[in-house]
Amino acid sequence: MIRQKIVAGNWKMNGSKESIVSLVSGLLKMKDSNSEVVIAPSFPYLSQVCDLVDASSLVLAAQNISHEVKGAYTGEVSASMLGDFGVKYVLLGHSERRSIYGETDAIVASKVKTALEFRLTPMLCIGETLEERQSNQTLAVCERQLQAVIALVGIESFEKMVVAYEPVWAIGTGLSASAEQAQEVHESIRAFLAKSSESVSQKVQILYGGSVKASTSSALFQMPDVDGALVGGASLDAEEFIAIIKAAG
Repeated sequence: MIRQKIVAGNWKMNGSKESIVSLVSGLLKMKDSNSEVVIAPSFPYLSQVCDLVDASSLVLAAQNISHEVKGAYTGEVSASMLGDFGVKYVLLGHSERRSIYGETDAIVASKVKTALEFRLTPMLCIGETLEERQSNQTLAVCERQLQAVIALVGIESFEKMVVAYEPVWAIGTGLSASAEQAQEVHESIRAFLAKSSESVSQKVQILYGGSVKASTSSALFQMPDVDGALVGGASLDAEEFIAIIKAAG
């Protein structure tokens, strides 16, 4: 099965009104791509970016949502609010949310459920720490994080989701899994999903995230189970990000 590649840029807590105009202007010079190109700005800039990318092929993502629908939740952002800005995707379970802000598998699953209810496409982030990799826990961790979501929303919901495998030890460290290491885990993730539904496992796009650079992306994208990339720091440089998009074909 041919799955469209997705190249997503997670801007994290970076940017200003001025720098974002420059970055988006650079991205808009990009020629049409066969991949879906997604950008995830910080919440204060969603409205600005929404206006800047209007009528372009760039797709908007948010970096997080609350699992609550509305109400007295100071500092939170609801799924319904994102719809006002044409947001398609939402990153959920990113390792920084799990490790720094204590989001458990159950919390991530509940956010996935809320996103789906509001017709947002969850980009479910899973992955292991360096300690877990060194103790051969990579697949066990990924499967546990996936199973929490399957248990709450069912395997069929994965047809409306994207999975992003991001080894925590490779995020912001300059380290990166080799293309072969990424393929091994992606293949195992797909095999785990196939235990619940073979057809769903073949449809779901599995992205790699973890210090993705233009210099390493070509080899990654040649792997049969790597369906794109979730890019961090390199997505803040228009030329570098475009080079990664080109590498996806």
